[in-house]
Amino acid sequence: MTITYDDKTPRQFMIASIIWGLVGMLVGVIAALQLSDWRMNGAFLEAITFGAFNADGVSWLTFGRLRPLHTNAVIFAFVGNMAFSGIYYSTQRLCKCRTASDKLSQIHFWGWQAIILGAAITLPLGLTQSKEYAELIWPLDIAVALIWVVFAINFFWTLAKRNEPSLYVALWFYIATIITVAMLYIVNNLQIPTSLTHSYPIFGGLQDALVQWWYGHNAVAFFLTTPILGIMYYFLPKAANRPVYSYRLSIIHFWALVFIYIWAGPHHLLNTALPRWLQTLGMLFSLMLWAPSWGGMLNGLLTLRGGWAKLRTDPVIKFFAAGVTFYGMATFEGPLLSIRAVNELSHYTDWGIGHVHSGALGWNGLMAAGMFYWLAPRMWKTELWSKSLANLHFWIALVGILLYVAAMWTAGITQGLMLGQLNEQGTGLKYEFVDTLLAIRWPYYFRSFGGTLYLIGFALCAFNIWKTAKSGSPVNGTAEVTPLEREKKDFLGLKAIFVHKSVQHIFCVILFTILWIFAPRGGDYAALALVIVFAVLAYRAFRKDVKSWADFHDSLLENYIPLTVLAFIAVAIGGAVQIIPTLMVDRAKNIEGRLQEAYTPLELAGRDIYVAEGCYNCHSQMIRTLVPDVMRYGRSGHDDDYSHLGESIYDFPFQWGSKRTGPDLAREGGPLVDKENPHLRTGKRDNLWHFNHFLDPRQTSPGSNMPPYPWFFENKTDFKSLPKRIAVQQTLGVPYPAMTRDEIEQSAREQAMAIADTLKESAYLPDQPDLSGDELRNYLAERQIIAVIAYMQKLGAYTEQELDKNKPDTFDPDQQRQFRKEAKEDETAQR
Repeated sequence: MTITYDDKTPRQFMIASIIWGLVGMLVGVIAALQLSDWRMNGAFLEAITFGAFNADGVSWLTFGRLRPLHTNAVIFAFVGNMAFSGIYYSTQRLCKCRTASDKLSQIHFWGWQAIILGAAITLPLGLTQSKEYAELIWPLDIAVALIWVVFAINFFWTLAKRNEPSLYVALWFYIATIITVAMLYIVNNLQIPTSLTHSYPIFGGLQDALVQWWYGHNAVAFFLTTPILGIMYYFLPKAANRPVYSYRLSIIHFWALVFIYIWAGPHHLLNTALPRWLQTLGMLFSLMLWAPSWGGMLNGLLTLRGGWAKLRTDPVIKFFAAGVTFYGMATFEGPLLSIRAVNELSHYTDWGIGHVHSGALGWNGLMAAGMFYWLAPRMWKTELWSKSLANLHFWIALVGILLYVAAMWTAGITQGLMLGQLNEQGTGLKYEFVDTLLAIRWPYYFRSFGGTLYLIGFALCAFNIWKTAKSGSPVNGTAEVTPLEREKKDFLGLKAIFVHKSVQHIFCVILFTILWIFAPRGGDYAALALVIVFAVLAYRAFRKDVKSWADFHDSLLENYIPLTVLAFIAVAIGGAVQIIPTLMVDRAKNIEGRLQEAYTPLELAGRDIYVAEGCYNCHSQMIRTLVPDVMRYGRSGHDDDYSHLGESIYDFPFQWGSKRTGPDLAREGGPLVDKENPHLRTGKRDNLWHFNHFLDPRQTSPGSNMPPYPWFFENKTDFKSLPKRIAVQQTLGVPYPAMTRDEIEQSAREQAMAIADTLKESAYLPDQPDLSGDELRNYLAERQIIAVIAYMQKLGAYTEQELDKNKPDTFDPDQQRQFRKEAKEDETAQR
């Protein structure tokens, strides 16, 4: 029979991807310029409106607000729409049937664009969760989940209707993408709303950090990598007119990648308060990723064997070859950065920024352009309008991304080395933090220039696709297919997959490996022995009956439900092993040593303002277990003043950060100034310093690239929302005493008045020059600046919990070492 494919949907997604790609990259260039020169926080708006807007007063154009917009636009709008376009186009051809439901396809398309538009509105307004790549507010999170379910139903329904018995490798990666992204997004976005636009995550502190980077790392893996690998396995052979180099290698690539990738998230938290075993686990699995990742890269590049002559003339092959090469470079650099010694230098610097952009722009961006140039002539039944323009796009984009990455490598390594360098006497640090910002200003300009080149190249792509579309007319592809009989597909039950020897052997190896990780001393050796035994048995069983194992895998490919179930189990194991133990450990009753003090109502209000402004994009709140970190950010006279596990236990969400454009703030606060007045604290700096810093950062820190925040001095603190927020915090386990709504508001206002009272004689507001004394105090007490100062002065406040030496297993790693040291000293003394 003749079938007509639905090419309207992939055509719509492709157009949307191009439009949102331009938006996301433009915002990225603006954000890069803001880091190069603080005056770009709104200055471009002043320029295009001829001064009608005051750059200092545009809150929704600061770096902290725009950076999440940039990342979400590039990830979910640009790459997301591109992936959906490729998936809808290729799935129909691989299944030899039309998409199951045109209506669901249109709901998916328009629903996804509505979500992106919602993000484009809410993020600049400061409505955010402050979790990287998961900043959207809870109503949008629910919309994402619902639209993803629509996509999943349509995709699996199409698999059920297919007229091709075996599932091609691209479909395996699409399956892994759909089930894993759903799992990651739902778990990471579990939250309790306090209003229509605000919520707190159910995880806090260490738990939230681990869950966030389990999601954050694997969002890169299963939203930016696996769907694009599926697209590579379909479109690259099509463009080269060559078969995939190795089908066997694609099997190894798929199963190894989906199982190993999910374990690697903790490498984003090396040298932090994360338990040492989790750090080691993340590092080891990250190193193991080298093998499957490079296997996939080589499989892609070697598919071009015999077709390299096309590289000189065909822009599609150029983009695909360069994109796959960048995939190899990024997946080499990622495991390299996960090595603890390398991570000491790279983490919190621009090296990581260069790494993610080599993946997002080099791998995703170039693959997207190649796919667009291949699809457009087929979508509109015409020739590509200009191959010369496509070739120009390639070279401009390549130069742009290389400049960008090289600049970030230079900036990251330079800053990392400067931050750790001691003075000539070896007694202190040689450079102030702001000195490192001045040293890397030129690499920042080169980064902006490289990003601008990449944006210009993509604009050429958009123009070329537009002209191509105008020269033709939209068409839907057709194909002659033979309907597939029902008994020739999806005949394998779930029971059959679990009784096969291959699955049983592999599960035994995984089970005893997990026991080896968690078993107490003595039992771990027994578990390791069993791992070796079952690994040997599995190998012998495979060598004895290779055909049975191969036939089993082939039968999996003819049964999409068992394949989906096994893929889900493969990705779920890693998350469960990492997250479940921390749910038991990261509780106040189990914390020994430092335990965070809960925020007062006003401090909580200040924290929520800090989160809304996106301050976590530039400031960390995690002093790593490294000497330079402790010397720079710890309190004077405390050699072990790194951040401990219990110090962020009441942080919903956590604020450990991933990049330091400004100094760490984990010890910014301090103890009570006056025991009689519990509202006043002074940390490293007094209230007036913070007041002036937010008014004009260069007044207190010459050379800073932080923008001013004048709206803090104009906008009022939302005292009325605090009772609901306190109630949710209590539900999450924060030990607030029982308070009425009036008591909560009164507490916040009293503390605000006490802080404002310390400023009434010395603070000066340029916009309110006549205010002074009590009038100034009363004015400030209502403003957001006082709440933010209260939060700043609370950072790093904790109480010391006594160590119960009868429970050494509950200690964090450093406490365990101290316990063993003291025990050994006691034993020596007794002898």
